[in-house]
Amino acid sequence: MSTFSLSRLRFQSCFILLLSITFIVSVTIFVFGLESSKVWFHNFTKLITFQTAKNHTLIRMTSFTRHNNTVNQQTSDTKHTAVTTMLRHNVTDMLSLESMTAVPVKEASSFRYHEAYPHNYRFIIDEPHKCEQENPFLVLMVPVAPHELEARNAIRSTWGNESVVQNKNITVVFSLGLPGIEAEKQQEELRLESQQYHDLIQSNFMDTYINLTIKTMVIMDWLATRCPQASYAMKVDSDMFLNLENLMTLLLRPDSPKENYMTGKVMWHIPVIRDKNSKWYVPKELYDEDYYPTYPLGMGYVFSNDLSGKIVEVSKEIKPFNIEDAYVGACLKQIGISPSTPPNPSQFKDYFRGKYKRKEFASVITTILNSPQQLITFWQDLKRPT
Repeated sequence: MSTFSLSRLRFQSCFILLLSITFIVSVTIFVFGLESSKVWFHNFTKLITFQTAKNHTLIRMTSFTRHNNTVNQQTSDTKHTAVTTMLRHNVTDMLSLESMTAVPVKEASSFRYHEAYPHNYRFIIDEPHKCEQENPFLVLMVPVAPHELEARNAIRSTWGNESVVQNKNITVVFSLGLPGIEAEKQQEELRLESQQYHDLIQSNFMDTYINLTIKTMVIMDWLATRCPQASYAMKVDSDMFLNLENLMTLLLRPDSPKENYMTGKVMWHIPVIRDKNSKWYVPKELYDEDYYPTYPLGMGYVFSNDLSGKIVEVSKEIKPFNIEDAYVGACLKQIGISPSTPPNPSQFKDYFRGKYKRKEFASVITTILNSPQQLITFWQDLKRPT
């Protein structure tokens, strides 16, 4: 065999060997790559499922209720330890959702949303003697999420800082449920905040949008049991501008009722939303009528404090649903009363249209704002000397 033929044979052998190696490597990369892709896709799907489940399902709180029956009998230090343990269990329960199929709120509500009656819950942070000490004529109850410290501080530095208006005492209380993300850290921060300001009450339900009805009923229960001496109360959201001078002028009018009275931005003949993609979807199994009873818009409504206990009592007979202000309307209907239209309905605004105008803000009782900083800015301008 010639040298050229030998070289050609060697070249062919090497080329075939190289092709074989390349083929084997390619197949190996493909197989392992495919398997890795499967694993990645599986993990990604689980992550999406977990996040969806976390954001769109309710966490069952039955175990928290059982825990707190004992917690309330303990000292404050022991109570703090027990609450921390509860929150640790809460995180574990949330992580266990990873193995669940995602269930949207609109589907979960029919079998998970229940027990709005406030006696199913217990206070973790409480101010049971606050009304005895301050003897308020009016109590402002502000539902707020645990993490919204900026909103609480903005209120404390503006309308929440007005403790006496037109010679009447006013008390402000922030109402919270349990934190979700970084629960133990947030709970410790809330404990320290409570020690500093003594204006927080916290109950052992998960603080979520769908649980606003529970939060509202807990507010009513606190008013009925901790603050019966107050003449009036107001449920006012944390993103609201509140003009207390105008509110007190309304309440001190000779014709303002002292009992069975609730007023605000009154809503009539509002249809129940059955669109499952809506934030305000309510299934028929929770509320089967086509229209809600007359109710005050939840952004801010004021009421004679005798109603708080009556609403709590009648709530035992009314199935809870997730539209908190409409649920209050259902309770009022069962009691046999209806919210009253205020003498000047324009004082209870939803949003201001256009730019800030000092004269307009001086005339309202409530309106919705965009941020805590906006509340501070508008308030400072309103209070400056003319």
